[in-house]
Amino acid sequence: MDPKMEPRHTIAIWVDNTPGVLSRVTGLFSGRGFNIESLCVAETMDPEVSRITIVSTGDEQITEQIIKQLHKLINIIKVVDLSELEHVEREMVLVRVKAEDKSRAEVLRIADIFRCRVVDVSASTYTLEITGNHDKIRAVLDLLKNHGIQEVARTGTLAIQRSKKE
Repeated sequence: MDPKMEPRHTIAIWVDNTPGVLSRVTGLFSGRGFNIESLCVAETMDPEVSRITIVSTGDEQITEQIIKQLHKLINIIKVVDLSELEHVEREMVLVRVKAEDKSRAEVLRIADIFRCRVVDVSASTYTLEITGNHDKIRAVLDLLKNHGIQEVARTGTLAIQRSKKE
């Protein structure tokens, strides 16, 4: 099966904020031949607890096994496959793109359409901040490729479950 066709899984994992936990979590993925597309880790409101958000693509059965194995690891507090729930995802990207005289207006137009922020300007480049979901990021980058992307830095995906409607 083409990896692009496999389902994306966004998994949120709350862990004790101790050394070695991240290594054990990522080891479960690599041990089963799963690539991690995105990984974000940070403290929660409680400095003793961190939240790991992992995005991976792959077979449903293997993902289910990984989640069951994660529950068994020491220092794991909670595991949620957000892909199965209503959730909001965001990623931030900084992209430096060529902006020569003939293309400056077009690059700014793309930035405006997608609500990007221009965070740096030089004589020949713009650096844009793009925030959005996976599809939006891909769409902006696809359009900017025509103008010459020089560098891309990405945060990885953050996700949170939507509130229940009253």
